[in-house]
Amino acid sequence: MLADPALRTEPLDDLKYIPLGADPKTYLSLGLNLRERFESNDATGFGTRNTPAANYLISRLETHADLRLGPKIQLFAQLESAFAPGKDRLTPVDQNRLDLEQAFAAYVTPVEGGVLKLRLGRQEFGFDLQRFVAVRDGPNVRQAFDAAWADYETGLWRVISFYSQPVQNRNLRLFDDYSTGHLTYGGVRLERQQIGPGDLSAYYSQFHQDGARFLTVQGNERRDILDVRYAGKTDGWDWDLEAMGQSGHIRNQSIQAWAFGNIVGYSWPQTFWSPRLGLQFDGASGDGNPHDGRLETFNPLFPNGYYVTLAGYTGYVNFIHLKPSVTLHPTPAVTVLAAAGLQWRQTTADAVYTQPNIPVAGTAGKGGSYTGTYGQFRVDWRATSHISTALEAVHFAVGDPIRRAGGHDSDYVGAEIKYGW
Repeated sequence: MLADPALRTEPLDDLKYIPLGADPKTYLSLGLNLRERFESNDATGFGTRNTPAANYLISRLETHADLRLGPKIQLFAQLESAFAPGKDRLTPVDQNRLDLEQAFAAYVTPVEGGVLKLRLGRQEFGFDLQRFVAVRDGPNVRQAFDAAWADYETGLWRVISFYSQPVQNRNLRLFDDYSTGHLTYGGVRLERQQIGPGDLSAYYSQFHQDGARFLTVQGNERRDILDVRYAGKTDGWDWDLEAMGQSGHIRNQSIQAWAFGNIVGYSWPQTFWSPRLGLQFDGASGDGNPHDGRLETFNPLFPNGYYVTLAGYTGYVNFIHLKPSVTLHPTPAVTVLAAAGLQWRQTTADAVYTQPNIPVAGTAGKGGSYTGTYGQFRVDWRATSHISTALEAVHFAVGDPIRRAGGHDSDYVGAEIKYGW
């Protein structure tokens, strides 16, 4: 598009398209993304880990270069620099001073009436709503994979095959992120559009992690995973339904775990402020008996940090979650969400978990199933084509098992601004 000089109307547009010869499809494109978010959290882990109230900034800068050598070859590199000023207790997803976020080569070619896409190197990918396989955009450091990816599209069908070693963030020095054969993830995915009023997808994958730790067992984790999703829109209705089953083994125990996620909504686009009423219903298994030689605790894999809320009070493990919501659009650029969530444990034998899969100490086998209730309020504003802002507030009123473990009600506020060029 920007190959036409008449369309380069904004400052720095010439850097988005730098021609490298007579072929207009051979060019270099430069880009930058900046995100600044202030977070206030008065009770990380519901206050059970003796953590004081925290007020801090998370800052992420990404810069990239995208080289196209004709219509078939792409070379892409992206650097990431992430800091968390004011945060006393840093986790691997909080800070990464400077590292290689992506660096891959891609090849695209027509094959038998379809299009074959190959990609090799460090890259990001996510599936669907990114409940279980995500780029992890909610926290400060995103999730990348050292991977080989093959994608074939023909008509209404798409087939994907991939093998990866997920990148692990170290932050001891510059450019020290790494991947290893001790943590791998790969599989095959099939997609079909227009199955009735929606699209259907399914994938089989394998997750291998050496030295995994759970409440009742530790060892080399091997999971076989089957996931099915159906999503679509029609006559004001929208839905996204997904279910995942996991089997395998860890140490001397078999694995049998499951999860599901359902979001259904109805919109009135021609009504004042275009309201949408939504209902979210999610669940994930916990380990019902720590002594039966079977691990039933669900592994959320690479979850989306903001699927429930940005506060991180809820992990996609051993929980049942019901969330009615209302979304309004006062202007085309502004979205307002108000929601209330109710949560229970799937089994009281297992712990309450916070994002992504951290057990709250002292909750396993103690207290009832009711975990708590939260309220969420969020406003998103797309100020310009390059700048967007968001404000989110969450109050979580804890249930009996968390209170017995020394936890208390929790409040979170996050305010962010994003710039993309």
